[in-house]
Amino acid sequence: MLYSEIKEILQRLRRNMIPSKRILWEELRNKRLAGKKFYRQHPIFYDSMNNDHFFFVADFYCAQSKLVIELDGWSIHEFQKEKDYHRDLILKEKGLRVLHIKNEELNDINRIKKKIMEYL
Repeated sequence: MLYSEIKEILQRLRRNMIPSKRILWEELRNKRLAGKKFYRQHPIFYDSMNNDHFFFVADFYCAQSKLVIELDGWSIHEFQKEKDYHRDLILKEKGLRVLHIKNEELNDINRIKKKIMEYL
């Protein structure tokens, strides 16, 4: 995929964030959590060949702490467990840690913030 196509995808994802991602983004944006800079819908590139770039889109990413946060709540994750497993393996091979949070956990946002702080 070309960079211009990737940029379009990311812009569309950022404009159309689901409510649970918006809730967490409000807690993470502008260095609100532990003074750490987080990005939303951030591309993590894992391979390139010529002008083709292969990547994953992290829901949230803190480069300073090498932390990827994924919100899992959509039923799609039930049907792609193997794909998610391989994705996590590739991210770990890149030296990144992955924290999965279920949408239901956002009911206690303070607990989630503490959980993220443990990873930071």
